[in-house]
Amino acid sequence: MDAFPAFIPLAGRRVVIAGEGEAAEAKARLLLGSPAELIRLTGAAALKPENYQGAALAFIAGDDVFAAAAAQAARAGGALVNAVDRPGLSDFNTPAVIDRGAVVAAIGTSGAAPMMASMLRGDIEMAIPEGAGRMAALLQMRREDLRRAFPKTEARRAFLRGVLDGPVSVAALAGDMPTAERLLTEAMVGGIAQSGRVRLVAADGPAELLSLKAARALSEADVLVVGDADPGVVVLARRDAQRLQLADLSPPTLAAMAEAGRQVVVVLPLAACAGLALTLRGLGVTAERLLPAPAA
Repeated sequence: MDAFPAFIPLAGRRVVIAGEGEAAEAKARLLLGSPAELIRLTGAAALKPENYQGAALAFIAGDDVFAAAAAQAARAGGALVNAVDRPGLSDFNTPAVIDRGAVVAAIGTSGAAPMMASMLRGDIEMAIPEGAGRMAALLQMRREDLRRAFPKTEARRAFLRGVLDGPVSVAALAGDMPTAERLLTEAMVGGIAQSGRVRLVAADGPAELLSLKAARALSEADVLVVGDADPGVVVLARRDAQRLQLADLSPPTLAAMAEAGRQVVVVLPLAACAGLALTLRGLGVTAERLLPAPAA
C-alpha cells in the first residue's frame, strides 16, 4: 500500500479552494452538498496564510508559480494541501469518489493514474445502491443504542449482518425510512436469528481468479482459517478477522464455530475442498465451496 486511505469528517470543518478555472470548479463540485464551510480564494488573497487559518483542507488550482505560493501559504495556515496535478506540492491526493451520502467509496492510485481511478469508479459505482447511504445513516443514528443492546463486538457484528441482509435494509434501500426504523427497533428488542456457516475458498491463486462470491466471503469472515493458500488470496480477508491455522484445528472445531453463529472462511487448495466439505457434512454442517473462475 503506497498511500494510506483515510476519511476526514467534514461536518464543522472549513475547506478552502484557491484559484480559478475549471480545475477549481471541479473541486467545488466535488464538495457540493457536504457539511463543510467552503471558502473560495483567488488572486492575492490565496497567498496569505491567515486566510487558511482553521481550514482542514485546501485545494489549489493554478499555474506553477501560483500553486507553489498558495500551497506554502495554506500549509503555513495549518491546512493539508492538494495542488491539482502537482503531487510534489500536495500532502494528499484526491481519489475518484463514489458518493452515497453516509457511504463513500474512494479509488486512488497515489496520483499516478487518475484516469484509471475514474474508470474503476464507474465499475464499482454500479455495485453500490443509491440507498446505501440511507441505511448507513440509520445505523449511525442508532449507534449508541446498538452498543448498549449488544455490548460485545462479536454479537453486535452478527446482529448487523442480519440487519443488512434482511427487511430493514430492504426498506431503507427503497426509501421507506419510517418502516426501516421500526423494523430495526423491533429487531433490537426481539433479536435476529443468527446462523453461522463455513465457506471453503479454493485459494491456490492467483487472486484475480476468485469469484465475486469468494471475495465477499473473505470480506465477511469472523474467523479466517488458513491452509496451504496463496498469500495474495489471504490478504483479501477482513483485517480484523480472527486468524487460525487449519493444521491446528479439527473439523468438529470448525463445526462448533459455525453452530455458535460465526462466519468461518477456510482458504485451502482446491484439491482439499471436497474432502473437508464431506467431513463437515458428516458432522451436520453444510460447507459451501467457492471455486475459482476458470483461467482464460
